[in-house]
Amino acid sequence: MRKKKILYFVEAFGGGVFTYLVNLTNELCDEYDIYIAYGLRKQTPKNFKKYFDKRIHLIKVQNYQRSISLLRDTKALLEMKRIANKVKPDIIHLNSSKAGILGRFLFRNSKVPVFYTPHGYSFLMADISNQKKAFYKLLEKAFAFKNIETIACSKGEYEITKELTSNATYVDNGINLKEFDGINMDHQTNFDHLKIATLGRISLQKNPVMFNRIAESFPNVDFIWIGDGELRDKLTTPNIKVTGWVDNKTALNYLADTDIFILTSLWEGLPMALLEAMYMKKICIVSDVVGNRDVIHNGQNGYICDSVSNYIEIVRKVKNKNNFDQVITNAKNEVINHYNSRIMAQQYKQIYKKHLV
Repeated sequence: MRKKKILYFVEAFGGGVFTYLVNLTNELCDEYDIYIAYGLRKQTPKNFKKYFDKRIHLIKVQNYQRSISLLRDTKALLEMKRIANKVKPDIIHLNSSKAGILGRFLFRNSKVPVFYTPHGYSFLMADISNQKKAFYKLLEKAFAFKNIETIACSKGEYEITKELTSNATYVDNGINLKEFDGINMDHQTNFDHLKIATLGRISLQKNPVMFNRIAESFPNVDFIWIGDGELRDKLTTPNIKVTGWVDNKTALNYLADTDIFILTSLWEGLPMALLEAMYMKKICIVSDVVGNRDVIHNGQNGYICDSVSNYIEIVRKVKNKNNFDQVITNAKNEVINHYNSRIMAQQYKQIYKKHLV
């Protein structure tokens, strides 16, 4: 019997969405014939093909771009149609808002099952006007066709999805624990020389201004931003080091050599970097937004903050050698027992099989 074919479309082929697709498709390719039609972004790893199992087919969509353009979007639609006609998939799964809008319009009358995962809705972005937010929300609602099921990547995203469509479920993101093979996770905290990190694109979403303000409050603590981005100039404090874009293994090695992981995000889907930090037993201090608060239970497996002073308070507790052993153990166990790619893939298989004849 031939394997059933799954065709993934993704415009936002970088960051957490990229990691999600690597983890999910590598787990599924024993059972399914996998195709990924992708667009390139600045944060797409240069050697991205090496991350995927050799059996996975990668197809570039030339006209994918983040911004709205009638000409380019029309060309992208035609490319998507050609790819689907050539692959003849048994399942189509759309990822991120742009591929989700185009794909749901294109495949709204599809005879094969179609799924959509937003990975953080565009209308939740804090760097756009209220008019744009309303427009993006209207688009999501208008394109939420009844025959296309939305699979949210966290419980918080699922709650938002239910306002848009009743045909929805959710599968929590998960990380591949094999990625940590060869990473030295025996870092010993030096309380006289604390190291604090974040990981991701230096963009408004990740709120580098707040990260900078926290670093200003601790001039004798080393802060490290693992990544790069257009708002690098907002990180002005001398004790912040910016690594630039690095591959996943290098990023994990940087993270392994730190004590505290901070996320100051203004919005999130379900951040992979947070799950990685939890697994590596870092004290996780995160902003109070959907995605972060789906994972972090305040005081139990990390800390949720809504102001700079909240972050400063927790960091001071660490400097004062408060005992966080149970918190970081709970965090790691949560990833092992729930937020890992093997469990995530099993849940996707169950959803897919329900819709396959």
